[in-house]
Amino acid sequence: MTEIFEWNRLLYNDLPESFLLEVIFRSTIMFTVLLLTLKVAGKRGVKQLSVFETVIIIALGSAAGDPMFYEEVGIIPPITVFLVIILLYRLVTWLTGKSKKFEEFIEGKTECIINEGKFSIATFKKESLAQDEFFSELRLKSVEHLGQVKNAFMETSGEISVFYYEDNEVKPGLPILPFLFKLKSNTIPVEGIYSCTFCGNTESHKPGNAECSVCEKLEWVEAIKTLRKT
Repeated sequence: MTEIFEWNRLLYNDLPESFLLEVIFRSTIMFTVLLLTLKVAGKRGVKQLSVFETVIIIALGSAAGDPMFYEEVGIIPPITVFLVIILLYRLVTWLTGKSKKFEEFIEGKTECIINEGKFSIATFKKESLAQDEFFSELRLKSVEHLGQVKNAFMETSGEISVFYYEDNEVKPGLPILPFLFKLKSNTIPVEGIYSCTFCGNTESHKPGNAECSVCEKLEWVEAIKTLRKT
């Protein structure tokens, strides 16, 4: 009777069980090489990885993985790959120190996302950051509305740096709490201070329809002026 599964092929790919000892040896060697390579590269924390450094990590991981368990892949070629990658890393690092334009091309540059409580629209469009994602980042920093934020910057690492108004300088701003933001409407219900949901521009309006004087959008939500809870 033919077996449904060929267990030896399924589990070992027809390799002898003793090959597991070779896998352990290969994994130990490649792990050590990877660790030493990252040590030489002076690697920072994962949250601080730039696009270029992420490419380096992916390349190292790919080069390290195959020789760990593929019998037909020797150890010397991947180690050569490691040496080439680390040399290229050092070369690019040297070039970024010599050329500001090259550094900006590789690392990007810090961009102002919020200025004086309003979105820097041109910058925000250029960055691959959805409004909901950005609001989530601000909420994690205990921000309730944009009137609390003097400036916010997108760092080259992808992190958001926020600088706040002092309590006596806080002004009405676009609420970013979900239960308030979802009250947005194209119609101003009562006279008051409202924020444009697209750019954060805050103005006084009477009931009816209104066009934002900054971005010309038509959707508004009532602004709030609470202080940050620290």
